[in-house]
Amino acid sequence: MASRASIAGHPIHPMLVTIPIGLFVFSFIADLAAFGNLSDAWPTVAFYCIGGGLVGALVAAIFGTIDLLSLTDSRAKNIGIAHMATNLVVVAMFAISFAMRSYGHPVEGWPFFLSFIGLVLLLASGWLGGHLVYILGVAVSAPPAQPSLDRRRATVSVPTDRRRVNRGFPLGQH
Repeated sequence: MASRASIAGHPIHPMLVTIPIGLFVFSFIADLAAFGNLSDAWPTVAFYCIGGGLVGALVAAIFGTIDLLSLTDSRAKNIGIAHMATNLVVVAMFAISFAMRSYGHPVEGWPFFLSFIGLVLLLASGWLGGHLVYILGVAVSAPPAQPSLDRRRATVSVPTDRRRVNRGFPLGQH
């Protein structure tokens, strides 16, 4: 079943989710760099990555909701709802972490813990999204019809003089 929200047959939601995923993961890496005292800039980098990830997640959620509302299969819809609910929890965790960081809470405490749990849930949500696409075929359009090779083989015969006969040699060593 093809996606309702698509550009030239390509679903928009999978294109957009890479933005918040990348930014959330990099914010966690920036937190780890801050713990290693590599630079004083890393907490700021993590803060802005989370902010950009939140904006990207909300934009991706719009198109994901359009795809979810167009599902007719009950199993796919249930998994889609679980995917959406998990993503909402992820966004809430990163939003709380973002708010705590903006009020000056140290990165080492709750903001880091919320980001870590958010990433673990993001992995679970990604697995659910992958199950929707790769197992249930959500947002995958049918491949174009291919001409039948059997019909072509039946109508085009190879002349006897052009047929390769195995003369006791393995193929490729003539």
